[in-house]
Amino acid sequence: MRHAGVRRPSNQIGIGWAGPTLIHAGSEAQKERYLLPLLAAEEIWCQLFSEPGAGSDLAGLSTRAVRDGDEWVVSGQKVWTSFAHMASLGILLARTDPDAPKHKGISYFICPMDAPGVTIRPIVDMTGDHAFNEVFFDEVRLSSEHLVGEVNSGWTLAKVTLGNERVSLSGEGALWGQGPTVGDLVDLVRRAGGTSNRLLRQRLMRVWVEGEILRLIRLRTVSAALAGRAPGPEASVRKALADDHGQRVMEVAKDLSGPYGMTDAGPFEAMTARTGAGASARSSVPRDMNAIPTTHAWPPTIWSHGYLFARALTIGGGTAEVQRNIIAERVLGLPTS
Repeated sequence: MRHAGVRRPSNQIGIGWAGPTLIHAGSEAQKERYLLPLLAAEEIWCQLFSEPGAGSDLAGLSTRAVRDGDEWVVSGQKVWTSFAHMASLGILLARTDPDAPKHKGISYFICPMDAPGVTIRPIVDMTGDHAFNEVFFDEVRLSSEHLVGEVNSGWTLAKVTLGNERVSLSGEGALWGQGPTVGDLVDLVRRAGGTSNRLLRQRLMRVWVEGEILRLIRLRTVSAALAGRAPGPEASVRKALADDHGQRVMEVAKDLSGPYGMTDAGPFEAMTARTGAGASARSSVPRDMNAIPTTHAWPPTIWSHGYLFARALTIGGGTAEVQRNIIAERVLGLPTS
């Protein structure tokens, strides 16, 4: 798509989470109904998984779905739901058999976000953005056509979704696969005339090496996908590495800014303002866009915003601790206790 000069539609959860799960387990009618609008971002999706009492222990969720004839009646609460306020549809986990072991009594649904009984409340994070939400379900009725897969098989499908989520959240950009890369930061420093601070140079080189390791792991993941293999535990390896990496990239960018790090000025603007170096590079900045001269021409504010947002990286999409448990148990074969 980049070679063709086309941008991927902005529907990350739909394309990265819901779509692969529907391809894996959806009925033909569900694939026909949802996949093309999802790819075209005509319908935005959200993920209704996390709950106030079930974050890292997702299987401990308490939202209930009770069968009533050909319908399911859903009651409960979800939290940290990204883009729920603009989503048309959500992938929903709910407990359908309270007497079964917690991993066995869960089902997987598609939930229209405008259904009667759905209430969405905003959560504003410390960057000032409203991306997260609380979602409440007050006897929301879903038809049997909204059930994906078999009743009580939702945990198996959740693992498919979470595997694809970890792949999506550990993509090229430093902020959950979005935003600038460490390559953009290195290019920015080079065009600003470099830095005489040896410690910062060493830290910059270290995060660049991490970025190269992640790039090579991504190529292995692509090869596995082309071979028809679903994301496995290696997706947890990628996410565990990518989250720490994203935080370190933003920390280095902030420290490169020196005292300007207290403002929204990016490292390029700060370094050239302090030293006067890189004047020719600064003159090439498109003034109408106020953009820094990197591969993607990110605005200077992306670095200060990213520094604040990066605190979420090791929490959202499965905490760093949970990812390391998965790696220990499923990759290294270590005992669970």
